[in-house]
Amino acid sequence: MLHFTVDREGKTLVFLHGFLESNSMWSFLDLKDLNAQNIFIDLPGHGNSAITDNSESPSIEFMAHEVLKVFNFLGIKSYSIIGHSMGGYVGLLLKEMDSRCEKVVLLNSNFWGDSEQKKKDRIRVADIAFKAKKLFIQEAIPNLFGKPENHHAEIDTLIDEALRMPPESIAYSALAMRERTDFTSEVHKNPTEYFIIHGKLDKLVDTDFIKSQLKSSKNLFVLEKAGHMAHIEQSEEVIAILKAIFS
Repeated sequence: MLHFTVDREGKTLVFLHGFLESNSMWSFLDLKDLNAQNIFIDLPGHGNSAITDNSESPSIEFMAHEVLKVFNFLGIKSYSIIGHSMGGYVGLLLKEMDSRCEKVVLLNSNFWGDSEQKKKDRIRVADIAFKAKKLFIQEAIPNLFGKPENHHAEIDTLIDEALRMPPESIAYSALAMRERTDFTSEVHKNPTEYFIIHGKLDKLVDTDFIKSQLKSSKNLFVLEKAGHMAHIEQSEEVIAILKAIFS
């Protein structure tokens, strides 16, 4: 079973980290004001969770099914998900698979599939994980910040953690994201159940492109001073948004 921790009591909120991260990422957010039971899960190949998928096709589906095992073990009756980047992709699939899932918050994440160029980039990442893992991590993580010069300590911490990941785990996740499902039609069909928190300085996804993919920007929250790591760059603002969503 995936490694997980649970704290506090109340409505259940599930926190799913992103690529190269672990459930430790949520320590940057002061979650006590949410008055919720928080479940933090290490996705396969990240943190203290191993990859047990023996198939030849890495997939977000496998990750989602492993997360469901945690919910079933804990006897969770209903929950909502806050997913950062890759964690958001897992959250979207869980929303489709499991009627217990009520809301999905995409934190620096999105709901569409990869472009053809992005799919090529995923293959390149999977390859470089074996050939130059350290160099890749040292270059990739600072690029996630809008202004990396303001976050040297956090970047060093994230790099140290990512370097502990085996290349097989990095490659698996990159290829799994490459083949993920496009949920555009589902988000359009049920807009009140999906929320997006996005950093205007995010180098991975352009703000205007996100707006162009939405029928309504009502549930889109854009943070002016954040990049792809909004939970670090504008943590207080992220908490305020989550409080408004789950109040």
